[in-house]
Amino acid sequence: MADLIKIEISDILLKQVRDPRIGAVTITGAKVSDDLRTARIFFVELGKDQCGAAVKTGLAKATGFLRRELGRRLQLRCVPELLFSYDPSFAYGNRIERLISEIHREEEAHAQED
Repeated sequence: MADLIKIEISDILLKQVRDPRIGAVTITGAKVSDDLRTARIFFVELGKDQCGAAVKTGLAKATGFLRRELGRRLQLRCVPELLFSYDPSFAYGNRIERLISEIHREEEAHAQED
């Protein structure tokens, strides 16, 4: 169910939500509670290591519309409450990638000196 919700929320954001604050948002995952009452939606803002307040505000404003569209698409008896959470794993991955690149540059500089 979580994967289905993730796919549908991504599609709704891409095709139907016109808020410029959330234009660069990518949905990275979803976790649904056992009773299907709440769904935590994880997101990142493309090209940024941290999430701006405008993105959080935009997602909060779009929550009602997203729930309504999700209910229509999935035909659920009870549409879960949507809780949006920033996914820090991408920022962590970017940081590791930068550190590895820096190490490689230093190794190349030392190899050229020898």
